[in-house]
Amino acid sequence: MKKNGIAFHSSNIETSAKNFTPNRTIEHDSTPRKTNVLKSNKLREILYTIIFLSMVGLFIGYLGINMGISNVFSSLMQTAYALLMETAFYILAISVVMGAIGSLASEFGVVKLFNRIFSPLMKPLYNLPGASFLGIITTYLSDNPAIITLANDEAYLQYFNEDEVPCLCNLGTSFGMGLILTTFMMGFGFIKEALIGNLGAIIGSIFSVRIMSYKIRYKSPLSRRKKQSSKKIIDLPKNNSNDSFFIRFMTAMLEGGKSGVEMGVAIIPGVLFVCTIVMTLTFGPKEPSIGYQGVAFEGVALLPKLGDFIAPIIKPLFGFSSPEAIAFPITSLGAVGAAISLVPKFLDLGLISGNDIAVFTAMGMCWSGYLSTHVAMMDALKHRELISTALTSHTIGGLIGGISAHFIYLLF
Repeated sequence: MKKNGIAFHSSNIETSAKNFTPNRTIEHDSTPRKTNVLKSNKLREILYTIIFLSMVGLFIGYLGINMGISNVFSSLMQTAYALLMETAFYILAISVVMGAIGSLASEFGVVKLFNRIFSPLMKPLYNLPGASFLGIITTYLSDNPAIITLANDEAYLQYFNEDEVPCLCNLGTSFGMGLILTTFMMGFGFIKEALIGNLGAIIGSIFSVRIMSYKIRYKSPLSRRKKQSSKKIIDLPKNNSNDSFFIRFMTAMLEGGKSGVEMGVAIIPGVLFVCTIVMTLTFGPKEPSIGYQGVAFEGVALLPKLGDFIAPIIKPLFGFSSPEAIAFPITSLGAVGAAISLVPKFLDLGLISGNDIAVFTAMGMCWSGYLSTHVAMMDALKHRELISTALTSHTIGGLIGGISAHFIYLLF
């Protein structure tokens, strides 16, 4: 059939008519589903509000009963300020320095060299490229957040698959402050024990990274995304490859330092909030004879009290010489720097032995205050959805590291 020069085929018209579904029907069918989704979201939000208010009420109430309301808020603010001045800016300085070093390492081919040399070692142990060894070195010499600055370097990230990048958080944390902790323990004459602790931390780090890698690849959508390593990293052009050594050195150093500043500032909110809570639950009054004064780092010492209940269970696993020794690994959950300050007093009181030093070194280095830094580090890596996965796997890794150090000490 033709009309005004245009051909119409009746068969096509009939087929279209059969397949045609009115918009009203679609909207009518989808309306109940949308309503149910909205109701579910509202109920979820109400539930979350109740949970949040309950948690805040219990936290402030428990602290207020033990410390007094005025002392609670004074201590919280003083602790946050002290963490900002003494810890957050320290981390910022580390991020700047290690950002510059990491950028220089990428600029002059050190990362590529590490990738080739250590791939046979890192791949079977951690299932990570050899370039990840640079992250171990930087965090061992400094602190956990040093790995974040490297992970923000595009030239460094090109050696990794996208599902491998979040594992850098656990890998770096496993060796954070390793050199400081090891030399501190060796300063008391525990050389063998400190080395055994390092070996235990390595074992713990392998479990931590492997568990997280497994969870990411089989339970996270990251495993279905495009791999970053599919790019040809060998043929990447460098805009300043024709410049002199001095110009390339200065450019890489300044760019890396700038990146470190950005990452260091991004970490501050998580460090202040999380670490303040952990410190408040870890330490007691500064002067027990005087009572609470509302100064920094005063709290209710809840975590050590909880540790006393599980002391009979963990003694066969870690071989602690006294119940008080549990304070070190619990404190290292929040800050290993604060944990090592317990060692001299423990030694003076005869509460710990060589076995305890080995376990302290392993768990202190592997955990390295991860409760106070992991959230901020995963946020800086842009993988907030994997925070619980990282915390769970690293908790297991630290426990395995301490158990390994204990039994290795018994063997040697």
